[in-house]
Amino acid sequence: MIDNHILAPVFIHLFTAILQLIAWRKTVTQRFMSVIGSLLAVILSLRLLIRVSETGILTLNASNWESPFGIVFVADLLSSSLVLITSFAGLAVSLFSSTGLNRQRMNYGYFPIFHFLVMGLNGAFLTGDIFNLYVWFEVIIISSFVLMTLGGRKTQLEGAVKYMAMNILASTFFLTGIGILYGMTGALNMADLAIKIKDVQNSPLVGITACFFLLGFGIKSAVFPLYYWLPSSYHTPPSAVAATFGGLLTKVGIYAMIRVFSLIFIPDQFTKDLLVGLAVLTILTGSFGALIKTNIRRLFSYLIVCHIGFMIGGIGMFTKVALMGTVFYLFHDILVKTNMFLIAGLIGQLRGSMDMKKNGGLYAEYPKLSLLIAIVLFSLVGIPPLSGFWPKIFLFQEAFTQSQYFFIGALIVGSFVTLYVIAKMWAEVFWKNVPDEVIVENKFEPLPLVRKILLVLPIGILGLATLYIGLNSEIIIQLVDKITDQLIDTQPYIEAVLGKRN
Repeated sequence: MIDNHILAPVFIHLFTAILQLIAWRKTVTQRFMSVIGSLLAVILSLRLLIRVSETGILTLNASNWESPFGIVFVADLLSSSLVLITSFAGLAVSLFSSTGLNRQRMNYGYFPIFHFLVMGLNGAFLTGDIFNLYVWFEVIIISSFVLMTLGGRKTQLEGAVKYMAMNILASTFFLTGIGILYGMTGALNMADLAIKIKDVQNSPLVGITACFFLLGFGIKSAVFPLYYWLPSSYHTPPSAVAATFGGLLTKVGIYAMIRVFSLIFIPDQFTKDLLVGLAVLTILTGSFGALIKTNIRRLFSYLIVCHIGFMIGGIGMFTKVALMGTVFYLFHDILVKTNMFLIAGLIGQLRGSMDMKKNGGLYAEYPKLSLLIAIVLFSLVGIPPLSGFWPKIFLFQEAFTQSQYFFIGALIVGSFVTLYVIAKMWAEVFWKNVPDEVIVENKFEPLPLVRKILLVLPIGILGLATLYIGLNSEIIIQLVDKITDQLIDTQPYIEAVLGKRN
C-alpha cells in the first residue's frame, strides 16, 4: 500500500536540523528544538508502526517513479520498529545532551549534526533501494565523523581517524558489491534484486558479491576480525555522542545484514557456517577484551563487540527461531547500550572520571539512582525476566536444535563474562568507598538539582522502556514473530514494492 507519510520520521529530523542551523550559536534555542523535534519523531514513528501493523507493508515511490525504476521507500514491521526504537533512543540522547554537553561543543553545531545522523539512520531503515542504502550510510558516516571530532582533543582525533579509515574501507566494499550486483542484474531495487538474482547463472560471482556485502556490513557492525576500530574510538567523544554510536551505529550494520541476506543473498550452508564461526570469534574476543578494562566506556565498547556476536550467530543459523532471537536482541541492545553510555556519562559528571579505580561510593550517596542503574545493568546481563533474557532463550534453543555447540559455548562464555565485568564494575563504582587519594585530588561537588534531573531523566526513560520490553515480553515476541515471518517469506515484501504482476 502506498503511504506518503513513510518519510515523516526522516523529514522531522531534517527540518529540525535546518531550523537549528538558522539558530546557529543560540544554544538554548537549539536544545529546545532538539527535544521537541525528537519528541515529534517518536510520535510520528509510533504512528508509522501502528499503520504498518494495521494495514501491512507500506511503500512510497520517490517523485512518483514507478518501481523498480525509481527510489522506493518501504516500511515493513522490521524497519518501522527500528525507526521507533531509534527515535526513542534519540529522544533520550537529546535530553541528556541538553545539559550533559558543554556549550563549546554546542556552538560547533552538535545538535544539527546529531539530527542529520538520526535522519540518516531512519533513512537507512526505510529505503528499499540498495544504492540509496549506501547513500544513507554515507550520511551517517559523515555526520558521525563530525560528532566524533567536535572539540578537537587529541584522543578524539586519533579515534576519529581509525573510525573514518575503517568506515571508508567498509563503504568501498559495499559500493564494490553494489557495482557487481548491478552489473549482473541491471537492478538496484532490493525487491527487484530478490527476483533477478535467482536468474544469475554465475553462482561463484554471486558468492563473491555476497562476501563484499558481508565485509562492508561486518566492518560497520564490528564483527571479528574487523572490530578493533570500535574500542579504539567509541570512548573518545562525549558520552552523549558515544551513546548514539554505541546504541545505534553498529546496529544499522546488523539491520543491513538481515535485510540483504534475507532478501537477496539467501545464505547457503557455507555462508551459515561462516557467519556462525565469525559470531563465536566475535563473542570471545569481545568478552576477553572486556575482562581487562578498567575504563567504563572501554569496557562497554568491548561488550558491544561481544553482543554483536549474539546477533550474527542468529543470522548465521537463519531459521525463524534464530531470527526471532536476533531481532529481539537487536531491539534490546539498542535501548540498553544507549543507556549504558549515558550512565557512563552520568558517572563521569558525578565523579569526574571514567576509571573504575578512581570511583566509588555512588550507592551510599545516590541509593535511588543506583537502583535505577542496577535495573539497566541486570537487563544488560540478561537476568530473567528482563529484556536481555528472552532473546537468549531463542538463540540457545535454535543452537541446540542445530547442534551448534561452539556457538552455545560462546553464548555461555559471553553471558558469564558480561555478568562478571558488570559485577566488578558495580563493586568498584557503587559499593566500595571512594579511595582517599581520589578524595584529596577531587572534591566532589554535588550537581545542581535541575541539571541532575535532566541527566537522570533520559536514563530513567530508557530504563523504563527496557523494563517494559522484559516484563511484557509476550507483546514483543508476537511482534518479532510477525517480523520474522516477513523475513522468511519475502513474497509479500516483493509484491508490496513491485505489485502482484511480478
